[in-house]
Amino acid sequence: MEKRQLGKSGIEVSVVGLGCNNFGALPVDASRRVVDKALAMGITLFDTADVYGNRGGSESQLGEILGPRRKEIVLATKFAMPMDDAGTKSGASAAYIRQACEDSLKRLKTEWIDLYQQHRPDPKTPIEETLRALDDLVKAGKIRHIGVSNETPWGVSEYLRIARDKGLPRIASIQNAYNLLNRVYEGGLSEFALREDVGLLAYSPLAGGNLSGKYLGGVVKPTWRRAVATQFVRYDTATQPLASARYVAVANAFGLDPSQMALAFVNRQRFITSTIIGATSLGQLAINIGSADLELSDEVVAAIEQVHADMPDPCP
Repeated sequence: MEKRQLGKSGIEVSVVGLGCNNFGALPVDASRRVVDKALAMGITLFDTADVYGNRGGSESQLGEILGPRRKEIVLATKFAMPMDDAGTKSGASAAYIRQACEDSLKRLKTEWIDLYQQHRPDPKTPIEETLRALDDLVKAGKIRHIGVSNETPWGVSEYLRIARDKGLPRIASIQNAYNLLNRVYEGGLSEFALREDVGLLAYSPLAGGNLSGKYLGGVVKPTWRRAVATQFVRYDTATQPLASARYVAVANAFGLDPSQMALAFVNRQRFITSTIIGATSLGQLAINIGSADLELSDEVVAAIEQVHADMPDPCP
């Protein structure tokens, strides 16, 4: 498995990372099998969040499963999404960050988090306050590096500027959506990734499963992502089925698995640090991880780019 530098952190991560948002919804034995397979196939980056698994379930399962293997991986989690119905346990204030970090450490059964990411912007809290709280956690040895998620070019610019001006921790990564149906990251954020060495951890690289082609017939099984993860509303657009069908047709024309082709396209981008995949079965996991070894020919890339030119970003 290829490894890439996580920003300027000095840490290397696998080009394909495992997203653990299904953990907590899956039985623990099923999650354990996924973790075992991922480790055996060379994945070193495991990405979760406090809110995954019905608020805490994913972190708790991952902490139970890893045990002594915790030292073998780069463990990433997130804070800022609501952890209660009232919305009082959320955001990026200094007081909340301290408590959120302690709670995640307990659930993950670990003494430190390698990458602590702000899950979404918090317009109510000054970025400097957030960075100073994260700096305290770095100095205490509870987190090693920081990142942002669902962020804008302005937000990334401010995080970098304030860190530089105030001598505070520098973000190592951006975790935003990026896939064949949503390439808006290329418009502004990719330049920060390349010029400032703040790489993308791409989530939803299969566009909520749509790029696998399994939804093209209109059938949605109860266990499939669209039925379980109802938050992927950005892919419920009028043009998405046609765009997905065209990308699947490209894969079929070149004898490629549609999921692997879509993931390989993400992997090959210079601004990508790691592509965050998810899986509920070992077969699906093996196919997705196999994208790390797939090199797309110039002809395949040209065909992909033609679809993009005809139907740019149907699911921004």
